[in-house]
Amino acid sequence: MLLSFLLITLIAVFGHSEDFLGTTLLSRPLVLGPLVGWVLGDLNQGIIIGGTLELIFMGNIKVGAAIPPDVITGGVLGTAFAILSGKGATIALALAIPISILAEMLLSALFVFRSVFNKHFIAFAEEGSWRKIQRLHILLGLLKPFLMGLICFLALQLGSETMKTFLDAIPAWVNSGLQVAGNMLPALGFALLMNLMFNKRVAPYFFLGFILAAYLKLPVIAIGGLGLIIALLITRNSAPGSSSKGEEEGESITEDLLLSRKSNLSKKNIRNLFMRSLALEANFNFETWQNTGFAFAMIPVLKKLYKTKDALSSALKRHLQFFNTSPYGSTLILGITAAMEEQNSLDPEFDAESINSVKAGLMGPLAGVFDSLFWGTFKVIAAGVGASLAIKGNISGAILFLLIFNVPHLLLRYKLTFTGYRAGTRFLQNLAKTHVMDKLTYGASILGLMVIGAMPATLISIRTPLIFGTKNQGVAPQNILDQIVPAIIPLGVTLLVFYFVRINIKTTRLLLGLLILGFLGSIAHVFA
Repeated sequence: MLLSFLLITLIAVFGHSEDFLGTTLLSRPLVLGPLVGWVLGDLNQGIIIGGTLELIFMGNIKVGAAIPPDVITGGVLGTAFAILSGKGATIALALAIPISILAEMLLSALFVFRSVFNKHFIAFAEEGSWRKIQRLHILLGLLKPFLMGLICFLALQLGSETMKTFLDAIPAWVNSGLQVAGNMLPALGFALLMNLMFNKRVAPYFFLGFILAAYLKLPVIAIGGLGLIIALLITRNSAPGSSSKGEEEGESITEDLLLSRKSNLSKKNIRNLFMRSLALEANFNFETWQNTGFAFAMIPVLKKLYKTKDALSSALKRHLQFFNTSPYGSTLILGITAAMEEQNSLDPEFDAESINSVKAGLMGPLAGVFDSLFWGTFKVIAAGVGASLAIKGNISGAILFLLIFNVPHLLLRYKLTFTGYRAGTRFLQNLAKTHVMDKLTYGASILGLMVIGAMPATLISIRTPLIFGTKNQGVAPQNILDQIVPAIIPLGVTLLVFYFVRINIKTTRLLLGLLILGFLGSIAHVFA
């Protein structure tokens, strides 16, 4: 058993190491659940529990200042204890939620603690010591996986037998209540995702997705494909074969991208920007956010461009200022910054202050676009397809989840590095003229909301067992509801939670509220 606990601890360490791996979603329950199940000799249960927890924590994403419950620690320990006790997905979710909330508090403390070291980074920059900056960034990044790994190991070592004894004593009616509560919890994830994109302009597409799933019984992947076609039709410029000002401006973007200019930086240097951008959030902290990750990515470029200690020191300090954007669009800013640093190294008249001004101006807009595109679109589709397969015990759910999200993610992230460097600020100026970014955000919202709209009808299993009258001749409200609006209860719960999210009710309170509603509803035989 000790070997199993060590392997599960390594799984937790792997999950928490995702900050070095480019937010590729390797840390999600859909991926880690099967690994825990495989270690404990019950792969099928690991897959099912992973899919169930993915639905519950689907909206569990780090956007802006929001630090969500720690789904890695909660998911790994919840899955492990559920399999060890033989209790399955119901107990896994009951354990994962409180563990995730407690682990979140510890992680928040870690993010505060990391801020203490910001003065050391500045001191190293003053010295022009890029090696010390690089080393400290990596060491502070490793604190999180090793700390949380230690906690997982201690929890497994000290609590497994106690937890098994405790879980065996839980009566059947409590398990039933937890099952109903667990079926309600995905509504919170859907509501949090809706909050990223939902507005009056795109709201109808949410209900279109629901209708396609509830009435026509289309699977999530089919609705995603239909949503993509609708988004492309609505956002394209003009009919095929016609010429327009927008198309001519689009051609100018292509020309800009093909511009060749004398460069001191090689393809290898720009490729290195992409590779190092994967560690952008390794030393995330509450004071300067992603700044050391940005400096870490820029170090090879700065070393090649600046040969004097003073020049290198100034550049390092420049990139240790506050920085925060979507990691998925960060390489565009890195590429543009590399081009501007190169120009600064060649032109004595170049205004170095403009580099940080451009970075600051791009952080917010790109965060909005790429968070919507990846969190609100690709992740929604990937999780919807993956979880729908995983809850049936199909391992292809985890594989498709990673492929659907990361193939476009890594290809686009890599391409944007070179796009930003070759085109510099001209690329963004042309995008603004042709409103490409606005169209991209609009299209992503259409696609994302159609898929989210389908999810309450396909992935939330809540019904009412109420019967008015005798059992044989009574009236079942659920039958009436199915004839009017199938899956109206899951839809109603999702919209209710979305309303509470909109008025800024904390996620933790909503989690607990749904648990209580489902549990009491099961005891009162209102929900099943």
